[in-house]
Amino acid sequence: MMTRHLALTRLLQLCSANLPVGGFSFSQGLEQAVELGWVDSADSTYNWCHTYLRQAMLHSDLPLLAKQFDALQDNNSAAFSQNESWIRATRESSELLMADQAMGKAMLRLLTNLDELQHSQYYGELQQHSTLSFISSFALAACLFDMQQDDMLTGFTWAYIDNQIAAATKLVPLGQTQSQNLLFKLAAVIPHCVTDYQRGPVEELGQSLVGLSMASSWHEQQYSRLFRS
Repeated sequence: MMTRHLALTRLLQLCSANLPVGGFSFSQGLEQAVELGWVDSADSTYNWCHTYLRQAMLHSDLPLLAKQFDALQDNNSAAFSQNESWIRATRESSELLMADQAMGKAMLRLLTNLDELQHSQYYGELQQHSTLSFISSFALAACLFDMQQDDMLTGFTWAYIDNQIAAATKLVPLGQTQSQNLLFKLAAVIPHCVTDYQRGPVEELGQSLVGLSMASSWHEQQYSRLFRS
């Protein structure tokens, strides 16, 4: 019972908005989508997030996260490196790639400085990397924190939703009650994501959200920005 409760607290820590990995600095294309009028209400915010969950999380992020978790559990460094290269290839704009790498590097820096992790069997893997994608570093953190795979996938999906709704609250803007209603509705999609994500060879995984990629690319030239580009 104590181990299960401890694993839950570790999951909450990993998914907290206070985790110093810089996720709050990036809007993942949302700021430009708001500027263009694509997202201008609670309903369109829901559609924006729901589309990403069903079209990107299911076909790219979650299966690759699961593969990285399995590679670490199996001590398969070759598969871990191959998957890392594929993850980077799925980031369709320089901004999305920068966000992924910046958050991944921050995660590694944090994990390296958590004293209680130094006796973990995965600590040697942590020391081998100076840069990783956020997906790979999240999988490594889950192993270091002794999490179950489904819990890791649930937490990763929640972290995306939480970040996007926090950004939308500032940008659309949304009221606090509207934001909580959106979190409540989107959270109901998470169990389906954790059970229904695409399985298969890494070469068959990927995403193609043209609107998201364009919004992320155009964000660099947006006149006024709250989020990093």
